[in-house]
Amino acid sequence: MEDNNFGQVKISNDVVATIASLAALEVEGVETNTTFTDKILKNSGVKIQIDEEEVNLEIMVNIDYGVSIPEIALKVQENVKNTIETMTGLKVSQVNIHIQGISFKKDKSDKE
Repeated sequence: MEDNNFGQVKISNDVVATIASLAALEVEGVETNTTFTDKILKNSGVKIQIDEEEVNLEIMVNIDYGVSIPEIALKVQENVKNTIETMTGLKVSQVNIHIQGISFKKDKSDKE
């Protein structure tokens, strides 16, 4: 919540969770199939706690097979943190990533 000369600005937890979901899905290697995308955008893949001006997040993601889990997790943490702080002005203190599954996509060239 931010006070200014005109009144207060309150940002809903759902808004912050949606921003976090979209930021996580922007990272290459994070699963983007329709079912998972629908789940994370409905915020069931994001748990959020806001204390005063500080945000703690738990994000559940699926990743593509063959990618480096620590590398993808770090990229998701950085992108989520930067995006939330830029868009809301809130300070992100933790972004905890939970890898819930691995996607085994078949390339079109493999089918031919």
